Amino acid sequence: VQLQASGGGLVQPGDSLRLSCAASGSSFGSYSSYSMAWFRQAPGKEREFVAVSSWSLILYTDSVKGRFTISRDNDKNTLYLQMSSLKPEDTAVYYCAAAQPKTRLTSRLYRGDEYDYWGQGTQVTVSS
Repeated sequence: VQLQASGGGLVQPGDSLRLSCAASGSSFGSYSSYSMAWFRQAPGKEREFVAVSSWSLILYTDSVKGRFTISRDNDKNTLYLQMSSLKPEDTAVYYCAAAQPKTRLTSRLYRGDEYDYWGQGTQVTVSS
């Protein structure tokens, strides 16, 4: 299974950006059954959860609610993160991740160790 993240860049505060994460691999199975998430890691900080799409469930970390929207196109095996009203504190490397389908507590979707596959990351820099 491979995850390829793209769409990062340098933008100004208040701008918008859309990240994409394309999934591929013969062992992937049914993409729609995977929980797909975005995490980010800022310089000198730990990786943090941003958002997840799991069947009909969508969750966001508080700091991005109302500004970021996670979505997925199951026909294209692609995950998106639409980011608007970007702030300097959103600067980070953004990673997409996939968790194999299984019964799990919702709270575990916030944990990086719940995810089986990771993309290589795409840099988002918000600066004037």
